[in-house]
Amino acid sequence: MFDINNLLRENIKTLKPYSSARDEYQGEASVFLDANENAFGSPLDQSYNRYPDPLQYDVKMRLSEIKGVPARNIFLGNGSDEAIDILFRSFCNPGVDNVILVPPTYGMYEVSANINDIAIKRVPLTEEYQLNLEGIAEAIDAKTKLIFICSPNNPTGNSMNRDDVETLLANFNGLVVVDEAYINFSRQKTFIQELTEYANLVVLQTLSKAWGLAGLRVGMAFASEEIIEVMNRVKPPYNVNEASQQLALKALQNIDQVNNWIRETLIQRDKLVLELKNFDFVVDIYPSDANFILVKTTDARGIYNFLVGKGIIVRDRSKVELCEGCLRITVGTPDENITLLQTLQDYK
Repeated sequence: MFDINNLLRENIKTLKPYSSARDEYQGEASVFLDANENAFGSPLDQSYNRYPDPLQYDVKMRLSEIKGVPARNIFLGNGSDEAIDILFRSFCNPGVDNVILVPPTYGMYEVSANINDIAIKRVPLTEEYQLNLEGIAEAIDAKTKLIFICSPNNPTGNSMNRDDVETLLANFNGLVVVDEAYINFSRQKTFIQELTEYANLVVLQTLSKAWGLAGLRVGMAFASEEIIEVMNRVKPPYNVNEASQQLALKALQNIDQVNNWIRETLIQRDKLVLELKNFDFVVDIYPSDANFILVKTTDARGIYNFLVGKGIIVRDRSKVELCEGCLRITVGTPDENITLLQTLQDYK
């Protein structure tokens, strides 16, 4: 039976969060003399002299409308990376606990685990890039606190079998973190809809991919109210800046534009796959539910270096477990994709 108190670090259970100036009053105010800000404004066209809303209320309310989940079940962070780090710092005791990763997967899980001195148990995906449930079950022990699952997966692009993820959620007493950074491009539905079914579920999403706001660094975590409350206690008081909040809120009004870009990205992805298959050095192209494709080649490093020399940057994943010989190629604009294909015609 999942019990958050069995997972929380003892110091987090008793943690008294920093109380910011804006946390200490209720109601409306027009004169702010509490936070030692510059009262005269900012040397910019728009003033940013006031600290931002520490809990990003307006952005969360808009996300609540879009995602169909209460605002109290939403955490906003400085990118999804902050949410990942806070999960480690809240639930994993350094030098004691461990987490399970399923490579090949997003590299920041391992980096964050190493920063927080948390042991890693690796259970590689199957040859079909799906979860090895038997291997995961064998790896779990009394000190396993988190399992990270990226779906659609980076760098392979495929979605994980939904039944397999639900099997873990139903049988693991720690947190199952489902990273859905690329969910907008997927045929699968989001796991956000399962929050009421699984108390140990955390879903990560981002505004960096389909929403085109990578430069603003706004990540999201969706979970039970008690998990979100813990994350809000651990985070820095003003972790999402005012400019990011304002611009994110403005962007979240433009769903039609984003949906048009998603449709065009999927069209361009299919075209890119068809064209790449014509090259002799392409061995395989794996099915993708993301805005990128994983391409197995005869000489990944050579092709990568050739493209760099032409000013075209893709990602060499050939040294990643189960991705030998592979390049990860993001789907670009029609013109960018044509430039890539025309350039590859000159590769010998």
